[in-house]
Amino acid sequence: MNKTWWKEAVVYQIYPRSFKDSNNDGIGDINGIIEKLDYIKNLGATMIWLNPIYKSPNDDNGYDISDYRDIMDEFGTLEDFNNLLEKAHEKDIKIMMDLVVNHTSDEHEWFKESKKSRDNKYRDYYIWKKSKDGVAPTNWHSFFGGSTWEYDENTEEYYLHLFSKKQPDLNWENPKVRQEVYDLMKFWLDKGVDGFRMDVINAISKDQSYPEGTIIEGYNYGDGSKYYINGPKVHEFLKEMNKEVLSKYDAATVGETPNVDPDEALKYVGEDRDELNMLFQFDHMSVLDGKYGKWSSTSLDLVKLKNIMSKWQTELYNKGWNSLYWNNHDQPRVLSRFGDDTKYKLESAKMLGTCLHMMQGTPYIYQGEELGMSNVYFDNLKDYKDIETFNAYKELVDSGIFTHKEMMDAIHKVGRDNARTPMQWNNSENAGFSKAKPWIAVNPNYKNINTKDQINDENSVLNYYKKLIKLRKKNEVIVYGKYKLLLENDKNIFAYTRTLANEVLLTVCNFSSESQKFYLKNNLDFLSKKLLITNYNNYNKALIDDVNSFQLNPYEARVYLLTK
Repeated sequence: MNKTWWKEAVVYQIYPRSFKDSNNDGIGDINGIIEKLDYIKNLGATMIWLNPIYKSPNDDNGYDISDYRDIMDEFGTLEDFNNLLEKAHEKDIKIMMDLVVNHTSDEHEWFKESKKSRDNKYRDYYIWKKSKDGVAPTNWHSFFGGSTWEYDENTEEYYLHLFSKKQPDLNWENPKVRQEVYDLMKFWLDKGVDGFRMDVINAISKDQSYPEGTIIEGYNYGDGSKYYINGPKVHEFLKEMNKEVLSKYDAATVGETPNVDPDEALKYVGEDRDELNMLFQFDHMSVLDGKYGKWSSTSLDLVKLKNIMSKWQTELYNKGWNSLYWNNHDQPRVLSRFGDDTKYKLESAKMLGTCLHMMQGTPYIYQGEELGMSNVYFDNLKDYKDIETFNAYKELVDSGIFTHKEMMDAIHKVGRDNARTPMQWNNSENAGFSKAKPWIAVNPNYKNINTKDQINDENSVLNYYKKLIKLRKKNEVIVYGKYKLLLENDKNIFAYTRTLANEVLLTVCNFSSESQKFYLKNNLDFLSKKLLITNYNNYNKALIDDVNSFQLNPYEARVYLLTK
């Protein structure tokens, strides 16, 4: 297996709007990030992934870009960004930008021109179609609800938007569009940016016949995803991007790729493919999905989760590379999703971190995850800010599928704003995020969950995450070891080994609020053992225990290093 810096990296994801406000306007900014670089350095992270900071009207919190070469006014200036890049590099922290090139904002100059007339030179930068029998060109359902098509009265045609109507899709069939993308990538890489997280990058190629989608039960629209996810030319486009741009820089790339299995993933990240380094898959994020997707989520089936995680660990081994994540800006807090955010919040936050960080892949820590931040429970719909939440409410409640209470319960569980409440720095007003009223309310639990209280607490989630990261840097088996699932059908325990040369890493995690017995029928053979970490203060007991059979406390995690 090729050893590279990005395989050994630990990435800290920052949602700038909610991280730290330096000028007290209620919105996080670049200078706020600069203020906290030492915090990230002390955590042990080696790279920051920044959610979009480009010029944007903010219909979808920065994922609708109106100028790729400038900074959103609320976040600062290009000079501020250059300063961030310089100061981060001085501290040996790399910077990964978000690359959003499936679509732009409808306020981008290209789209403004494109809308002017059918023969405008920018018309073909986007996907325009005539009406079909007086209706939209296809019945496709948008990720944000409603149709993927918006009618333009001026030119009497529809444009495609897989997301918001203010996010028109770029036409990647047009070589001029692709060249524009490559040029803007070079602009940032030449500044010294260290990589890109590529937003829905496997949606850039559409089936040019634009077929109808299969009708979705309960909706008036069809699922057209098989005609634009992993589309016919996506690998051709990415190979071209690699050849034209990425091959010329030592940059890390991670693609956001919904609807991929490991076989499909290897087409993107195979060591011999010359496309991307790694990707974000969503199998484990949709493990609770019900009839109406995430909005009708069910309880955790650990056996199912283990099988999903293990499939990705084993099938990419020595062929491609995993990204490891429980949280991001689009997901609810993992503590509330897979853990216990009340009685065992400390234990389950540490256990979840252990379970993920001992696997193979590059770990991504989302801001506040290292504190054990949890979901927020706003009583009033108007306290939420996310366009996806409002569109889903309209679609599911107005149609009578959900009651108001059912939808609010669903938003509490899985709404994207759970991840977007301000970072909890201390127990002062607004959690130390800002002296002004924040753009979205702070989670009221900031008085008990915040950085200031945790920094000097040896037993805090924050200091536990620091230990996890240090272990990864010290032990090559954690980065490169071969994965094997143990106790596949156990409904409460997630246990696995990682093996490299004569070392075996044994990770055992109890996902339940009850005490559980860990027992292996086929004993692990070893010459010596060392307890690397546990989330309970029982080091002595854990060292005495037989590693093949022991009792686990609620949400207990243990990691042993065995030598053969």
